[in-house]
Amino acid sequence: MKQYIVDAFTDKPFSGNPAAVCVLDKWPSDDFMRKLAMENNLSETAYIVKEEHGYHLRWFTPGAEVDLCGHATLASSFVLFNYFEPNKDVIEFHTRSGKLTVVRRGHLYEMNFPTYEQHEIPVTDDMEAAFGVRPVKAVLGPDLVCVFESEEQIRSMHPDQMKLAELPARGQNVTARGKDADCVSRSFFPKLMVPEDPVCGSAHCQIAEYWSKELGKSKIHAYQASKRGGHLYCELLENGRISIRGEAALTAISEIVVSPYETELRP
Repeated sequence: MKQYIVDAFTDKPFSGNPAAVCVLDKWPSDDFMRKLAMENNLSETAYIVKEEHGYHLRWFTPGAEVDLCGHATLASSFVLFNYFEPNKDVIEFHTRSGKLTVVRRGHLYEMNFPTYEQHEIPVTDDMEAAFGVRPVKAVLGPDLVCVFESEEQIRSMHPDQMKLAELPARGQNVTARGKDADCVSRSFFPKLMVPEDPVCGSAHCQIAEYWSKELGKSKIHAYQASKRGGHLYCELLENGRISIRGEAALTAISEIVVSPYETELRP
């Protein structure tokens, strides 16, 4: 079984957010998919099976299967467009978050994702203790978004010094106005065994929507200020959806020698 390693939201290898992508003829067991995701130890491993009406896509972190992943969807579309469907410019994925469409536009891949209901919540002492500086605002949806005064505060945070266990939601995002982009952000998912997600597409379903309302503009250029870094080009649509565009770069193609269809894997 071939496995592709693709760096998403970048045009240069070894930057952006790496995802593993496996294209299969049929589904292996969930146990196999969990164990391979743990072995890869990337924030996401994507599994794709072609079905009658498109492709079925699932995402696994080292800790759990998740409902939505932006960078691994971008990586998956990159693999399909370049190695399986070279004559197509549109691919539909069926996922736990419904139908997701990806359109190839030159060197960019445009994903159509849902937005989420989110509401402002009080800033707490636990938030200040977790991040080492007090947010000016906090917004809660599927994940927590904490807004800070400056880009410098976002860049200076150290995940290994954070205490995020007491904060709500499965993941915590921090964001501020950017100098060279509309906003900068970072994303932390320790509850999913991902201390920091280098460039998180799904988080920008919340982050870009927040800044769109705050800045009064539908198009948001976002920069994820992790060590690897990455650019996301977001546009809020009228139907409760968001388009997120980015580039991708292939880093490796490898061969998984363990059969994905063994009925039982050794511990």
